[in-house]
This record gives sequence, structure tokens and C-alpha cells, in this order.
Amino acid sequence: MTTPLASAIAARRDDLIDLTQRLIRIPTLNPPGRDYRLICEFLDARLKKSGFETELLRATGTPGDSDRYPRWNIVARRSGRRPGDCVHFNSHTDVVEVGRGWTFDPFGGEVSQGRIYGRGACDMKGGLAASIIAAEAFIEVHPDFSGHIEISGTADEESGGYGGVAWLAEQGYFDPARVQHVLIPEPLNKDRICLGHRGGWWAEIETKGEIAHGSMPFLGDCAVRHMGAVLSEFENKLFPAMASRHTDMPVVPEGARQSTMNINSVHGGQPEQDPDFTGLPAHCVPDSCRIVIDRRFLVEETLDQVREEVTALLEGLKATRAKFDYELTELNAVLPSMTDRDAPVVQTVAQAIEDVMGRPPEYVASPGTYDQKHIDRIGRLRNCIAYGPGILELAHKPDEWVGIDDMIDSACVMGRTLETLLTG
Repeated sequence: MTTPLASAIAARRDDLIDLTQRLIRIPTLNPPGRDYRLICEFLDARLKKSGFETELLRATGTPGDSDRYPRWNIVARRSGRRPGDCVHFNSHTDVVEVGRGWTFDPFGGEVSQGRIYGRGACDMKGGLAASIIAAEAFIEVHPDFSGHIEISGTADEESGGYGGVAWLAEQGYFDPARVQHVLIPEPLNKDRICLGHRGGWWAEIETKGEIAHGSMPFLGDCAVRHMGAVLSEFENKLFPAMASRHTDMPVVPEGARQSTMNINSVHGGQPEQDPDFTGLPAHCVPDSCRIVIDRRFLVEETLDQVREEVTALLEGLKATRAKFDYELTELNAVLPSMTDRDAPVVQTVAQAIEDVMGRPPEYVASPGTYDQKHIDRIGRLRNCIAYGPGILELAHKPDEWVGIDDMIDSACVMGRTLETLLTG
């Protein structure tokens, strides 16, 4: 696509690279929630120069919010010269832990062979940068546009979004009377439109035992062995049952077209000591063992079915296994979300992808949840999709990267979307 807008975006290539690097170099790690205020102040200065009115908003009292790690968000709004719809680009600013296996500096923003490397490059600071460049180029080319453009940088998506989009939705920032179209630049590939996501249910299971001397385990009751029985039930019954269920949702990758569950963590017995501890462990039978499960479910399943399936296995063990006792604590639950393919934002972005890349988009759904869930359920705004640069499979991986050309192409799609919705 060769248009004045595409040329304006291409002319900002170096600016796009620099902006992405600067965002990556702010280590907004979650947990615990570092530097949220710093990245909001950076975005505030940038967007004010482009004529946006900005608000820095702390989600006081939300999960994780504290004086040490406050949950800060920014919402920036630029109004056109005539009434019209509001198009909102929402990006989360937090990134997950670094992990092992990096060959690039995780917070260096290094450029190599057309890629920008760093934690959050793909998920999703590259998408945030692309949306800013798209909006700024659009305003330059179409200074007399109608309606409003909003750009938000929000906290805590990686831990559920409750200190970010959920809180903003509760405050009315995603009310359909205020905002009509939402694009979330998550990394689902530049030629895909993500219509929604699977559901999720997170819970902690604790098995209970009785402490005793390790040389006489028969005088106690090993909670870790009880947890082994739980895991065996999962392996022999729950995992095969989930593998047999498939969805009509266009979930990618293919392995996520079925129900899945991950064991996030296992903790049993004595706590791990500090790295500099040089002593030996005491000899005790563990009286507690805990696991956290991450169950992703399909639109064809209900949340009650998901809960009851796990509870039934645990109750079965309680009825058949001597001394078995457990406690189940629900940590979080998210319902599946799907936007209709005939929704205005879907149709507009689909045409923009075809205009820019010369081919129709692929329609997909995400294996994991993202902040569409809050815009849908709390904001009651269904005209919302995820669209942005980056390869989904790179998210949370070592040597995470985003392609510079992919960001340019995505920015052109975003800009073309603004042209259609705000200039007629």
C-alpha cells in the first residue's frame, strides 16, 4: 500500500525502533510490578507532545497494589475537529520474569537482523509502539479527522489485568458511550485478527498429612504421597478426558483447540532455604503439599463443569484413600470471550489488512486470556479484538523479539483502520 499515510509511517521507522527500545529498557517486571509509574510518565511525555490529553491513574486497592509497587495506568485522548466514534488502542505495559537461556540483554532492546530483542519486545511493547506511531502519523496526514483516538498503557495484564483494564472498565473508561472500537495490539501475527480467547480457572489444591520423624514415617502421614495420588488421578483420568474435547473456536496453535491444564507449581514439606545456606535438611514427614493448577477451558464447556470435574476426582480419593484430606481454593476464573466476525472493528481491520498486505486475514482465537475479557464482561463493549505485530509463540520465551518490518506493517493496518473509522 502506497498512500500518504503509509509514507508517513515509513518515514517514522527510526522513531519506531527508538520508541520500542526505550519501552523495553524500562523493566516493568510483574510480579512484583516494577516501574509502572516510570513507564506511564515516559508515555505521558511522549503523547502530550502529539497533542493528547493524558491521565495517570493509580488503581488503588487492586490485587498487588501497594505503596512500594503501585498499579499505575495511563489513558491518553486526542479529539478531532468534529464529533465521531472513539478508537481505543490498549496495550499492557507489564512483562513477565526474564527466565534462563537468553543470549541478548533482556532489557537492552538490541537490534539484530531486522529484529528488536528484549523481554516484552513481542508481548507487547512492540505493539504499543506501533499503535503510537500509527496514531501520530494519522494525525499528521488527517489533522481534520472526526471523533477521538485513545491510547492506554495498563498494568498487570500478565497477572489478570485487575490493576489495569479491569479497574479502568469499572471506572467507565470502556463504556460503549465513551469508546466504540478497541484494538489490543497483542502479538497474534500481523495478518491475523484475534476474535477472543479460551476461559481459565486457577486453583490451589492442598493435601494434608501429619508431621513425624523421617526415620519413622509410619507414625505420620505424608502429604506429598497424597499429592502423588492426586497427580496420578489427573494423569489417568483428567488429562485423557480433556484431550478428547475440541472446540469450534479458531484457537491457535492447534494444540490449544482442546481443553488443557498446566501444573504451575508444587510445594511440599520443608521450605527451600536461602542460597547461602550450607546445612542439611531436618528429617520430617511433610504435613502439607500444595499445587497450583491452570485449567484452560473451551467455550463449549461451563465453569461449573470445570470446577466439578476436579472436585469429583478429589472427593473420589477422599472416599477410597486412607487418611486422605484436602483443601481446594479457587484463585481466579475467566470466562471465554469471542467477538462476532461481522462486528465493525473486525470488518474494518480485515479490510485494512487486505489493503496493506494484499491478502485477507486469518481469524484466530488466543490460547490464553488477555484484557478483552474485562472490556467484554465489565465494560459491556463487544466491539473489541486483538491485533498487533509479533509471533505468539515467542511470548514469555528467552530471546523474545519483534520484527521491525512487522511493526511497520501493523502500524499501517492500524492507521488504515483509523482512516476508515474517523475520516469516512
